[in-house]
Amino acid sequence: MPKHFNTTGPVHPEDHYCIDPMSRLDWEEIYHLIETQKFFVLHAPRQTGKTTTLLAMADVLNQSGDYTTLYINVESAQSARGDVPEGMKRIVDSLVEGAAIRLKDTRLREWRETVWHNSGAHGAFHGLLSRWAQENDKPIVLMIDEVDALVGDTLISLLRQLRDGYIGRPGIPFVQSAILCGVRDVRDYRIHTAHHEIITGGSAFNIKAESLRMGSFNQTEIATLYAQHTTETGQIFDPDIFPELWEDTRGQPWLVNALGNELTWKDKTARDRTTPLTLERYRAARDRLIYSRATHLHQLTDKLREPRVHAVISKLLAGSTEAVSDLPNDDIEYVEDMGLIRRFPSAEISNRIYREIIPRELTYSTQYMLTQQQAWYLTPQRHIDMPKLLTAFQQFFRENSQSWIERFDYKEAGPQLLLQAFLQRIINGGGRINREYGLGRKRTDLFIEWPVDEEKGYYGEIQRIVLELKILYKSLEATVAEGLEQTAGYADQCGATEAHLIIFDRRAEITWDDKIWQRAENWQGRSLGVWGM
Repeated sequence: MPKHFNTTGPVHPEDHYCIDPMSRLDWEEIYHLIETQKFFVLHAPRQTGKTTTLLAMADVLNQSGDYTTLYINVESAQSARGDVPEGMKRIVDSLVEGAAIRLKDTRLREWRETVWHNSGAHGAFHGLLSRWAQENDKPIVLMIDEVDALVGDTLISLLRQLRDGYIGRPGIPFVQSAILCGVRDVRDYRIHTAHHEIITGGSAFNIKAESLRMGSFNQTEIATLYAQHTTETGQIFDPDIFPELWEDTRGQPWLVNALGNELTWKDKTARDRTTPLTLERYRAARDRLIYSRATHLHQLTDKLREPRVHAVISKLLAGSTEAVSDLPNDDIEYVEDMGLIRRFPSAEISNRIYREIIPRELTYSTQYMLTQQQAWYLTPQRHIDMPKLLTAFQQFFRENSQSWIERFDYKEAGPQLLLQAFLQRIINGGGRINREYGLGRKRTDLFIEWPVDEEKGYYGEIQRIVLELKILYKSLEATVAEGLEQTAGYADQCGATEAHLIIFDRRAEITWDDKIWQRAENWQGRSLGVWGM
């Protein structure tokens, strides 16, 4: 079986192109924590390679001969929620069967019933680990994956049994080191008990020595990963792909692999390995991945509903004037830990694909409820008639904005999202919309690329249009003056021949007749359309 780009489950080096997981972490630091008998957290966004890394660490530790290391996954206990006996039974089973299958140690099977009978749900996990540590000839390292999938009192019981074991050492034998792994740091757990209390993970597990975060691939690792495909098949990637791939993914491992898979396998014409993989083939692969609403990308919708995520992302989408310092630092760190944003050099959505996916997911149903048709806004030469399109949107916005924006979870960014849904309805399948937004920028930049010749596609003439979206916060004159400079600058950066500044006036006391207007402005020799809404 030839190697391929992996997009599901742990990486297997014999089957998949991969980066050595041991090179993706500070092994010296982790080994020191284990040697000094610490309990700690390893967390990273979903599909970053956590499980692959834990399994590799377990292999290295077991092969060293110094430790007995066991990896277990406790996600099966999630459905038990607050049913502690059922949840802990599943966790105990994961421990017992994991030891039997991975380590060929069946002693825990023999002890399970007696320990459960003597200790009950709130002590059996602790009791089994204690007995195992007492009778094992090597110190035990336990890796617990998907901890933050657990809910309510089951999670509290697990954390407290681990804490009791840690505190009881050395008088009562227990594991040498425990590594808790999940998407979030334990400090971010908000645990709702059966008695309607909220307990934080930090209080339930206050013995954590460190919280280590796995990062994404760097640019060298991306190039190394793709070079493995060339070595395996002889198929060549255009070097111009890699700067685009970096901006599209910022090294998010699932995205990097998914794009590799889309480019080298989902594109059936590329299965002929003599076919060179060009930049335009790559861009087409990226578009297909976005349109596919793959599971990883679709899961963003669930995250966006979380209040703490909403607090940060809504400001990014709205181009809010609030500075980053006005947001709770814990919320920003939490959203960063989930892989949705990066904070440096300024807070922004973490990569170009997420910037595309987030507004699509937030307005997915809206796009398909709109009656607009692409053909209405094309000239006989098959250019987009942007003045006609924006005039139509002005009328639509006047008649429908209040009721449509009320349907959005992200009402703060409602005008920008509604325009993007309108544009997506027209552009989708024929062109591309590239989006830029960030905290403190006070604007949303949209860059439209439209192939004029359907047959030639992006290899032929491209109509390039820039739209700058701003909310009116200060005087109209100041907003227009600032917006003209920004719009012209962005158009120059993108090589756009057409540019429009759109200003949304959300003041309730202003009539629609005063809000809706259009005029042309000149900025340093460039003609710009300016639209009020």
